[in-house]
Amino acid sequence: MTVPTILHANVACIKFLLDAPLSKKWHSAFAKIYCSRALLSLRKTTTKNTSKKVPRSSSHTVLSIVDVPLDNDDQYFKVDPGSLTELVKEKNLDRLHEFDGVHGVATALKTDIEGGICSSDEEDFARRRETFGPNTYKKPPSKSFFHFMVEAFKDVTVLILSGCAALSLAFGIKEHGLKEGWYDGGSIFVAVFLLIAVSAVSNYRQSRQFDKLSKVTNNIQIEVIRKGLRQQISIFEIVVGDVVCLKIGDQVPADGLFLKGHSLQVDESSMTGESDHVEINSSQNPFLFSGTKVADGYGRMVVTSVGMNTLWGQMMSQISRDNDEQTTLQARLNKLTSSIGKVGLAAAFLVLVVLMTRYFTGNTTDENGNKEFVGSKTKVDNIVNAVVGIVASAVTIFVVAIPEGLPLAVTLTLAYSMKRMMMDQAMVRNLSACETMGSATVICTDKTGTLTLNQMKVTKFWLGQESITNGLASSISPRIVELIQEGVALNTTGTVYKATTGSGFEISGSPTEKAILSWAAQDLNMDMEQIKQSCIILQVEAFNSKKRRSGVMMRKKIDNTINVHWKGAAEMILAMCSSYYDAFGTVKNLDHDARELFEHIIEGMAASSLRCIAFAHKSISEEEQEDAKDEKKLTEDNLSLIGLVGIKDPCRPGVRKAVEDCQQAGVDIKMITGDNVFTAKAIATDCGILRPNGLVVEGEEFKNYTPEQRMEKVDKICVMARSSPFDKLLMVRCLKQKGHVVAVTGDGTNDAPALKEADIGLSMGIQGTEVAKESSDIVILDDNFAFVATVLKWGRCVYNNIQKLIQLQLTMNVVALVINFVAVVSAGEVPLKVAQSLWVTLIIDTLGALALATEKPTKELMDKPPVGRTEPLITNVMWRNLLGQTLYQIVILLTLQFRGESIFGVNEKVKDTLVFNTSVLCQVFNEFNARKPENKNVFKRIHKNKLFLRIIAVTIILQVLVVEFLKKFVDTERLNWGQWGVCICLAAASWPIDWLVKCIPIPEKPFFSYLKWKK
Repeated sequence: MTVPTILHANVACIKFLLDAPLSKKWHSAFAKIYCSRALLSLRKTTTKNTSKKVPRSSSHTVLSIVDVPLDNDDQYFKVDPGSLTELVKEKNLDRLHEFDGVHGVATALKTDIEGGICSSDEEDFARRRETFGPNTYKKPPSKSFFHFMVEAFKDVTVLILSGCAALSLAFGIKEHGLKEGWYDGGSIFVAVFLLIAVSAVSNYRQSRQFDKLSKVTNNIQIEVIRKGLRQQISIFEIVVGDVVCLKIGDQVPADGLFLKGHSLQVDESSMTGESDHVEINSSQNPFLFSGTKVADGYGRMVVTSVGMNTLWGQMMSQISRDNDEQTTLQARLNKLTSSIGKVGLAAAFLVLVVLMTRYFTGNTTDENGNKEFVGSKTKVDNIVNAVVGIVASAVTIFVVAIPEGLPLAVTLTLAYSMKRMMMDQAMVRNLSACETMGSATVICTDKTGTLTLNQMKVTKFWLGQESITNGLASSISPRIVELIQEGVALNTTGTVYKATTGSGFEISGSPTEKAILSWAAQDLNMDMEQIKQSCIILQVEAFNSKKRRSGVMMRKKIDNTINVHWKGAAEMILAMCSSYYDAFGTVKNLDHDARELFEHIIEGMAASSLRCIAFAHKSISEEEQEDAKDEKKLTEDNLSLIGLVGIKDPCRPGVRKAVEDCQQAGVDIKMITGDNVFTAKAIATDCGILRPNGLVVEGEEFKNYTPEQRMEKVDKICVMARSSPFDKLLMVRCLKQKGHVVAVTGDGTNDAPALKEADIGLSMGIQGTEVAKESSDIVILDDNFAFVATVLKWGRCVYNNIQKLIQLQLTMNVVALVINFVAVVSAGEVPLKVAQSLWVTLIIDTLGALALATEKPTKELMDKPPVGRTEPLITNVMWRNLLGQTLYQIVILLTLQFRGESIFGVNEKVKDTLVFNTSVLCQVFNEFNARKPENKNVFKRIHKNKLFLRIIAVTIILQVLVVEFLKKFVDTERLNWGQWGVCICLAAASWPIDWLVKCIPIPEKPFFSYLKWKK
């Protein structure tokens, strides 16, 4: 900053203050304070900024005065943060006028209404955050690990087991002393603690996963103007004074005031609950609130309050994301668990009755062969101790019977798949979508940006009935060039900036807008800024997917003539025209023959996969302008067609392969687009969507079908062109009525109803509006259809992994329930002690779940038909495998239980250890079988799953430690090498058993359907 500039700034400031109508004493006091602060500022600045001594001089003292206002935020911004917040919150127009309107507020915030914040100094942004706060809000504290420990401890079975452990511990110590008496109760306590810890860790990790997901979801990109250029920044980087650009579908990122724009309407239902859209304008309602959505139009706003100073921030700080969401699969598993639990409860109650009866009738003996209960001679302590042991055994049977590991497995699988899908460019917003996607039977996809690259370029231009190629600007009438430039420059939400270096342009806007602006700037030499300055925009009709066109009414400053310019879908604009321009600028009548010729030109471009856009205009009188203003509607008839452009948007590489993969997987792909029939048909053919016998319909035609016709034809329709958001919603509803599981892709605000209605909503991360993203379940981060196929594969993987664990878990539960029940009823003793049973449950519930939950998707998953809505959770294949392994394990474990001592010549303690060890190893070896429910080769690609092999190794090591070194805790005896060999051989025999079982053919019809069971 130059010396004259600084002097001028300070002198002006002092003069302004001293000219105020105040007393001379005040003037004197001000002068003393100001000069003393200047001297202090000189000292601070000199010390801070240089190590060299600067000679004192009067000029240097004056130069330091410029730093004084910068040291005080209130003086720097000339506005109080609290008053700004109240101004917008109360919608106080009178208070706004006191600030000299919106422009006065912008000036006070050091913001240029055209260029935004022009400072590149990071200190300026830091000062704004310090003065007005950051654009973040306080969140309720996350639930701690201790909270989840307490929640897990509240489980009824855990409380009962804990009570039994406490009593067992007390009586054990009393009877055998502290040194020997604490093992039984202590081992139960340890097992219960591990169960609680595993459950707490699982829920805590899920909570943290949701927190991370919430951060990613909330971190949306906002378009702002800084230093005169549009740029994308994170919503968290917004500061007070920023100029934000808003368009349809955007979320308002902070509280602010409307600067300029057209037809801007916002949806304030998230704040007020009112569904009617609120019109925003400069005169009556310039107030914009954080968290609301732009429903129509476009505009700019200056930010006045951020973060906790907004009403939205205060609301959000009181809301925590619900991570107790229960997915469809979890609900089905809970129903299954509940059914098995009832059987387990009945068995446990029967065991309790049998054991109690045997004890109190004197049919049980202690280690020395003496009766445990001898009537009144038995000590009360012994009776209580025995009853506690019986209750603990019964409760253990109940615990073992319930497959409590299934919900944990779902959590592990979903968390793992969410993380992997994020790496594969898919962000999961709704957990249930992971599993539901595996059942999808139909995918309704957009064209633009999903099947195509969204890299648009104008490749054709028709003026009148001639195709113009080379030397565009020089070969046509200057009048036509002028009209096209006006129609492009004024009827757009995009911008064109001439690059400061080189000859290129910096263009912003939607892909279609960018293609047209680039064409006009480069081929027609359009100077957008000059055109905007030479005209006054009177009225605007913004583009949306329903109207498929946009219009603008403008007045030229040079001659005050008024023109209406329209731009949009070629056939729609053509229908509004009664004349057209030729290459020489001559207006010709658009008769029937000429109209047919233009329709033929449009169809030809569409058949070449070009998106066809038309430009038209009309000169209107002052009276017509007033009528349009009153009706809030632009003139739509008797227009003159200026020209047609064809925009090429090539198909994405790999889309055809992705479509074929989905079709091979039994998933039908339907393309729903706003383009005309010919463009849609050409793209659908290129992508492999349009089958030889497939139907191509327009949205209007589909809507006019009777309900019966729609239901009859909906499966055959491959392409729906010229569709509105309502047409897409109608198709989704028809498909769901026919029993399909429907996935829908969408990117626009008007796609929100279809995204919500679909079983799985897939929004686009790049072109998708915030409204579309919030209505969706999964965000495809790079808008590529190939990743829709990836999401489908992951969805099937999640479902498949859960089914694997169900097979493993139910095998263990049924085996444990049967052998315990048979042993108790026949011999009056439980084969597996409490701690041993809890250990088996722990091994399968945690390590088993982790091993099977982390299986990655395979190509075979895409060779199967989709599951759909009616497929049972436990398939015929699973029933076959489950019954085969269950029968084998029951036979060998009951044989060991009743004949183990005589067969192996061992005592009862070693026999019990053999039963326990074989039971655990059978589950470990059965994990291999569960990996491939339908394949006889259970070792296929096992070397690629290193985590599975590590978990198996850890499980076996832990089992060795428990049996050999923690025998007092789990009441076991050490086994010799031969006995270990027997256990391993019996467990490994499950592999050939599995191979034989898989040779048994099974019907396709579910087993229970023969019994006519209803869901």
